[in-house]
Amino acid sequence: MRWRRLTRNRLSFGALCVILAVTLTSLLAPWVAPYDPDNPDAEATLASVSMRHPLGTDVYGRDQLSRVIHAGRIDLLVALCATAIALTLGSALGAGAGYRGGWVDQLVMRSVDAIMAFPAFILAMAITAALGNSIANVVAAIAITHVPIYTRLIRGEMLRVRETEYAEAARTVGNRPHQIVLYHLLPNCVPPLVVQATLAMGFAILTVAALSFIGLGIHPPQSEWGQMTAEGAGYVVSGEWWLVLFPGFAIMLTVLAFNLVGDTLRDLLDPRMRGVR
Repeated sequence: MRWRRLTRNRLSFGALCVILAVTLTSLLAPWVAPYDPDNPDAEATLASVSMRHPLGTDVYGRDQLSRVIHAGRIDLLVALCATAIALTLGSALGAGAGYRGGWVDQLVMRSVDAIMAFPAFILAMAITAALGNSIANVVAAIAITHVPIYTRLIRGEMLRVRETEYAEAARTVGNRPHQIVLYHLLPNCVPPLVVQATLAMGFAILTVAALSFIGLGIHPPQSEWGQMTAEGAGYVVSGEWWLVLFPGFAIMLTVLAFNLVGDTLRDLLDPRMRGVR
């Protein structure tokens, strides 16, 4: 039923197809890309869009289409890993704080408040600047900035569901606290988690692209959309528009697709949103 409603919305279904296409193309990058993304060609430097190079080439003669395809692997991998780590840690902290309450709740939530006192992107900049801009550090920086979101979300849901009749029934029959949380309460908090994780994927892609744009993200010569945009920004005034347009369009299209799918999932999974549209 929900899948039918999703496919009936053409815009959301198109966004889902974009996500699947970008993911599949990135996974098959070594076989789909027409050239080696790191192979320079001195005779084709700054070549415009052509049949040989559909998206042009950069200052080193590297094929832009191949670089955009391979860059998707880095951006999606970083976003997926950061979202998975933040989702796991945030869910564990939020579930513990919401169910136990007391000093556990106070300790977790005050720690979350301390992290959220810093703007997310500024905190990610500080972490990558301090630890170095390797892929692992970028993933850690984005994950740390996302953990408070899931913690607060799950804590609120846990405060609601822990007083329900099925939670009371689970306590009455002698289940241990961790069994009640894992098997009875947490599964009922999944829908908002799915929506938040989908939206967070788009924000994570934006963050890694922004960090790379200012030199704190992925190191060259690895292809990454934000870093490619930064490399091409200085050539726009001289007419090499393709250096910025295509990686920037890849960022915009992918983030927009995740946001549209997340918005539709919210409408489908949240009973309060049904019938609003």
